[in-house]
Amino acid sequence: MRIILSYFIGLIFGTGISISGMANPAKVINFFDIAGMWDPSLAFVMGGALLVTFIGYRIVLKRPSPLLQSSFEVPTRRDLDLSLIGGSAVFGIGWGIAGFCPGGALPALGTGRTEVFIFVAALVAGIFAAKKMQAMISDRAPAQA
Repeated sequence: MRIILSYFIGLIFGTGISISGMANPAKVINFFDIAGMWDPSLAFVMGGALLVTFIGYRIVLKRPSPLLQSSFEVPTRRDLDLSLIGGSAVFGIGWGIAGFCPGGALPALGTGRTEVFIFVAALVAGIFAAKKMQAMISDRAPAQA
């Protein structure tokens, strides 16, 4: 049941990304081009997503537990650390340069365009590199203490 629901949730997400044009890197890059051919539609997509999320969280978190899980796993950390700020900066820079974010790139794989596959390959390589760096930092921390 969980796999079927995950499939339908992903299908809805991918359809929304495709319909909104967020799988088109030119549309995303034009959002960041304020002095040129600025396209504000991304702001409306984000605003709509924030509104749906705000309402959805209010409704869902009133339940005692999720449908397919024993409890909610809501993050409790509220501090800003170097990993969060650095990761956000790298994400934003990559999004502005490539015109893809992970959420928009995965549905765009269906287009078969080479640049999408290159982006996703770089994304996966970046994930592995970040995990390796975190492991190296974790291994060094006890030795320095």
